[in-house]
Amino acid sequence: MNPDLTRLQSYPFEKLAGLLEGITEPKGLKPISLSIGEPKHPTPALILDALQGHFAGLSVYPNTRGTPALREAIAQWAERRFRLPAQSLNPETQVLPVNGTREALFSFAQAMVDRTRSPLVLMPNPFYQIYEGAALLAGAQPYFIPCTANMGFLPDFDAVPEQVWQGCQLLYLCSPGNPTGAVIGRSRLRQLMQLADRYDFIIAADECYSEIYFDETNPPPGLLETAAETGNSEFRRCMVFHSLSKRSNAPGLRSGFVAGDPRLIEAFFRYRTYHGCALPLHTQAASIQAWSDEGHVVANRALYREKFDRVLDILGGVLDLTRPEAAFYLWAPTPIPDTEFARRLRQQENVTVLPGRFLSREVGGNDPGANRVRLALVAALEECIEAAERIRRFVATL
Repeated sequence: MNPDLTRLQSYPFEKLAGLLEGITEPKGLKPISLSIGEPKHPTPALILDALQGHFAGLSVYPNTRGTPALREAIAQWAERRFRLPAQSLNPETQVLPVNGTREALFSFAQAMVDRTRSPLVLMPNPFYQIYEGAALLAGAQPYFIPCTANMGFLPDFDAVPEQVWQGCQLLYLCSPGNPTGAVIGRSRLRQLMQLADRYDFIIAADECYSEIYFDETNPPPGLLETAAETGNSEFRRCMVFHSLSKRSNAPGLRSGFVAGDPRLIEAFFRYRTYHGCALPLHTQAASIQAWSDEGHVVANRALYREKFDRVLDILGGVLDLTRPEAAFYLWAPTPIPDTEFARRLRQQENVTVLPGRFLSREVGGNDPGANRVRLALVAALEECIEAAERIRRFVATL
C-alpha cells in the first residue's frame, strides 16, 4: 500500500460528520445546509438537451484529448472571457478537457512533481483540500501560505522565504478564493510569474469560481490574460483550471478544462492517456453548448447577487461580514470557537456550516481558519434567507 496515504487528513466533510455526530435535530425546523459548495440552481436546459441528444456516443470510446469541436469552443470562450488576442490559445496544443477541476488539480501534481528533488508544493491556507492531498501523494511537502484578514485574505507571498521558493516545484493558486472569495490582482500575478521564471516552478491556477462575481463591469482577472499582457504568449509555466460545475450549475456533469503552456499540456496528456479519464461524447456535446452561451451565466450571477444582498442585510449587524469580491461563500468570524459554533448552530437551529479550521492547517502556532466558518450560499434564496434569520437568532443567544 502507498505509505503516503497515511499522510492524508480526513476530508473536511468527514470531520464535520464526526463533529455533528449524536446531535438531536430541533423539532419543527427543516435542515438547511450551507456547508457544501454544491450549486443548487437549475442546470440550464441547453446542457440537458445536448446530453439527451448525444447518447449514441455511448457506443464509442472517447478520445483523451476530446473532440476538436470541444477544444475549439473552450479556446474561443477563454479568449472572449479573458480578452486574449484572437487565436492566441491553440486548441490543438494548449487546451485539454478534464473531468472537472477536482480530478485535474489532483492528477496534475502527480504528472508534474519530481519527487527525487525534495519538492515543495506551495498553496494558500485555508485551502481546497485537494491541493494538499495532491502534493502528499506526489511525494512532495506542502508549504502553507497564510491568508489572513490583514492581507485581505490573500496569500502573503512576500513572507515566503527565498529558500522555499528555491525548493518550489508547483504553486497552487485559487482566485477567486475558496473559502474567502478574495481575488488575486494582475500586479501580483505578474510578480508570481516572475518568481516562477526565476526559480523554475509551475503555477497551477484554480479559477473555477471566476464566473461568480458581483460587478459585471469588473470580472476577476485570470492567469492567462495576465501572461498575455506581459508578453508571455506561450503561457510559459502557467496552467489554468476551469469547470462548468459553478459557472453552469452542472456539478454532476464533471466537465472542465486545463489550458496553458503547451509543454505542460503535452506531458499532462501523456499522463492522462494512462489515467483513463476521457470525457464521454455526450458530456462533450453538452459542454460545447455550455461554453458557447453566456446568457445563463449572467442570470446565475444575478441569483447569487440577490442572495448576498439579502443575507448580508440580515447578518451584517450581527457578524463582522463584508461582501467578498467573488465566489459564493461568506467567510464569517465567530464569537466562540468555530467548531463549537457549528455544532451548537446545528443543534439549536438545524443549520449546517463548515468550521474554518477544517479547511486550514496550523503553522507556527497560528491557524487562519480558527474562529471562522464557511457559509456556502448555494441553496434557494428563501432557504438562504431563512438560514440567515436562524443564524442571527442563534448569535443573539451567545
